[in-house]
Amino acid sequence: MASKATKGGKNLVIVESPAKAKTINKYLGDNFVVKASMGHVRDLPPKGMGVDLKTFEPQYEILSSRSKVLTELKKLAKQASDVYLATDLDREGEAIAWHLKEALRIPDQNAKRVIFNAITRNEIRKAFERPQQIDINRVNAQQARRILDRIVGYEISPILWRKVAKGLSAGRVQSVAVRLIVDREREIAAFVPTEYWTIGSIFADAVDEQAAAKLAGA
Repeated sequence: MASKATKGGKNLVIVESPAKAKTINKYLGDNFVVKASMGHVRDLPPKGMGVDLKTFEPQYEILSSRSKVLTELKKLAKQASDVYLATDLDREGEAIAWHLKEALRIPDQNAKRVIFNAITRNEIRKAFERPQQIDINRVNAQQARRILDRIVGYEISPILWRKVAKGLSAGRVQSVAVRLIVDREREIAAFVPTEYWTIGSIFADAVDEQAAAKLAGA
């Protein structure tokens, strides 16, 4: 199993849901305390763009609904030798692990990323025996999606409200797809059919006299 705590406190394990925390806590020894982040702890501000449109740098804020959770996690993280970020294995989970590390100000050497496909004793043991680093490429992939959601939504949605109807929202995928469809339909509508002919022919390097004679007779 993973290392013992050296600061007088237990190693901290952070998962996303309380149900997972309760189950995983059964499989780990007394040197671990398992807590849930309740999902995302930081996000772009609910009002305003929250993204620098020149550098595309996001401006994250602590979610008000997670302030109490983070206060408890900060206290436990300060006492712990290591912090094991056991959030989900998808891009969202990787991003949550990174946001937790940033929000809790966990040093790189103390932040351990653990990934498992099943919540069984064997899988949990193997994951904690081989902790990893946060995959920043997956984090950036999630950040890019989130930033595009915000930019497209905040820039295009108001146009829909003025031109179509209130309450409509624009998505980063749907908006581009609609644009492609509209452009294609305009090309089809603007197409002017014209008559044309194709002529088939065969060319040879040497002249076949018999064939030439036949063609001449025709």
